[in-house]
Amino acid sequence: MNVFGVDIGGSGIKGAPVDLERGDVAEERFKVLTPHPATPEAVTDCVQQVVRHFGLPVGPVGVTYPGVVVNGTTRTAANISKHWIGQDAAGLLTERLGTPVTVLNDADAAGLAEMAFGAGRGRTGTVVVLTFGTGIGSAVFSGGRLVPNTELGHLELQGHDAETRASTRAKETEDLSWSRWAKRVGRYLAHVEMLLSPELFVIGGGVSRKAEKFLPLIEGVSAEIVPARLENNAGIVGAAMAASAAGPGPAAAP
Repeated sequence: MNVFGVDIGGSGIKGAPVDLERGDVAEERFKVLTPHPATPEAVTDCVQQVVRHFGLPVGPVGVTYPGVVVNGTTRTAANISKHWIGQDAAGLLTERLGTPVTVLNDADAAGLAEMAFGAGRGRTGTVVVLTFGTGIGSAVFSGGRLVPNTELGHLELQGHDAETRASTRAKETEDLSWSRWAKRVGRYLAHVEMLLSPELFVIGGGVSRKAEKFLPLIEGVSAEIVPARLENNAGIVGAAMAASAAGPGPAAAP
């Protein structure tokens, strides 16, 4: 059976069957726009559309969510409809898709993939994986183990929610140059470094494909900073990893 990963984002919902031996998508991913408002019913319709697009027999499905997920229930909703708060997302999606569904935080999924197959592989110190997009997602690892649902994108930075100043959406909305945006990202990373003292930052999200335009411009950070190797497929791969590890039945993240 095919293990699928689906990544729900603030602007798009994308997914693909995943080759868990290679740690990459088995087919080119398929993407639809995130509905507005992004209610549970509307988003579930989109997830079903993504999975059915491939016309394959479906095994376990992993689905990422842009917020806190505890035991399959979504607890926050920063860039998605507030109707998700308190929703049994794993149960809802399992019923709709007719197959076991595991739901986990989107950045946690990306982090799991990067630690297993990407830039964090073999690193045993504190590693912080950050995904820059509509918001800023975070995954923190210590000794190779995930500390789930850290949500460091919502740290206060200079009087603002950090992701409102340093996300990719902030760059686009304010039409910031790469250098100006890199200064904001640098201030944010320095703040996270002060709190957690990581040995490595892994920068993910779609912007990781353009890492050469901004990573060399980041100053004031002692930790090593590298782009995600799986780029914007990391969430899909990590979701499938979580689904495979969970086994039969709806489940929460590992």
